[in-house]
Amino acid sequence: MHGETDLETLLKGLSARLHPGVWAFATLPPGMPEPAGLSPLMRYVEDEGVTLIVDAAAATDAGLETVFPCRRITLQIHSALEAVGFMAAIAQALAGAGIGCNPVAGYFHDHLFVPVDRAEDALAVLERLSAGSDFD
Repeated sequence: MHGETDLETLLKGLSARLHPGVWAFATLPPGMPEPAGLSPLMRYVEDEGVTLIVDAAAATDAGLETVFPCRRITLQIHSALEAVGFMAAIAQALAGAGIGCNPVAGYFHDHLFVPVDRAEDALAVLERLSAGSDFD
């Protein structure tokens, strides 16, 4: 099953789901194992270390220093990994509202991590983008 590539279809079909909980970003130095019992939502290996997106409370309990407490929004349309302009349109709309986001692409969906206090605002922006986008 391959995802959608047409930008107009992606934007018109866009719906968003806000997940419960607060997430945060943490890092581990190269070679350092993850603390026992931690279940990262995402793990990405960089040259400088391992980036984790983890439940904020669990990270604190594990003794990790975290940054960017955030909420997770899943874009409920199956976008293709090679789709052009979808994330750019979303990032531009959110930036226009003064909302920063950190996107993560999964195989089936894109996910946005937005500041905790702006999550509802981000949902409203995404709804307006889907409802009123000018595709011509």
